[in-house]
Amino acid sequence: MTRTVTRGAERGMVLVSSLLLLLVVTIMAIAMFRSYGVQERIVGNVREKQRALHAAQVAEQYAEFWLTQDQNSELQPVDCTQLLNGNLGEGQICTKTPMLAGFSATQPPWQVGATTPTYVGVQYVPQGNALAMTISATPSWTAGNGLGVANVGSYFQKPTFYISYLGKDNDGLVFQIDAVAYGTTANAVAVIESTFAVGQKTKDLNAL
Repeated sequence: MTRTVTRGAERGMVLVSSLLLLLVVTIMAIAMFRSYGVQERIVGNVREKQRALHAAQVAEQYAEFWLTQDQNSELQPVDCTQLLNGNLGEGQICTKTPMLAGFSATQPPWQVGATTPTYVGVQYVPQGNALAMTISATPSWTAGNGLGVANVGSYFQKPTFYISYLGKDNDGLVFQIDAVAYGTTANAVAVIESTFAVGQKTKDLNAL
């Protein structure tokens, strides 16, 4: 019995197999490319969130420092209705916490007043080459992955803190400090809150 093999049929199967293999490789390459783009965006978002968090921490630390200087903690608390400049040595202690003052610390920008809202708090921009900030609502961009990468050091707004007077306890004068800061855009924002006490051994508790 003689078996006949058609070479044309063999060449056809090889062509079909090659096309299928090429299709599979193409699909895998497209999937990897898309995955890379998503991961890159995730990394960028995490970086911006961390930048905002670090800026908020710097503002909070400055607020704590300000409270310990020149008996600032003994200043008379006031109804805070304005935005001050911490880089000029300005500061304020508020009689009301954010919620009682009419705004939520977790929902910036912080504003008071229903009819004509005004920004409130104390802005502070770290000084020095290591902590230099460029404040711009429209940051410049450099070429990167085709989407562009914001220049390092660019921030959407100045970090802001808000100090509330909570009262006295055995540790001394107690304050609540809220701080907010942004990354490159308004979508990258971090808010932190802490309780800070100025010891009674160094301050006169009867001053307030």
